[in-house]
Amino acid sequence: MYSKEFAKLWSKISKDLKTHMETQLAPTLTEGQLNVLEVLLTQDRMKPSDLLEHLNTTPAAVTTLLDRMEKNELIVRQRDEKDRRIVWVIPTEKGKAECGRGVDIRNEFIHSQLDRISSHNQQLLVYLLGKVAN
Repeated sequence: MYSKEFAKLWSKISKDLKTHMETQLAPTLTEGQLNVLEVLLTQDRMKPSDLLEHLNTTPAAVTTLLDRMEKNELIVRQRDEKDRRIVWVIPTEKGKAECGRGVDIRNEFIHSQLDRISSHNQQLLVYLLGKVAN
């Protein structure tokens, strides 16, 4: 009944957020890189294969993403001291700073959108989206 309208609104919100993030993060960061940094900052270091469960992508795409991030000094890769087969991905200070900047950009955008409705309706919206998502 409401699926067409929901799909249309969801698509618009998603597109607006994606466009905003792309323009505001550029040229030093992409949304995909921000996602990697956010995951890394919860763990300090991770193996590239550990990132797969947090990202909707392939191992080859993760490698390409990490290559770009390393080139831009957002992460470093270090071999494990005990087992040289293991490579750790570690955020740099620049990566941590860019992650903070990216999260701030996203939060400001979301707040600007949610501020259009009352606090009560914001709470209700989050509750209802939780129901839909789960």
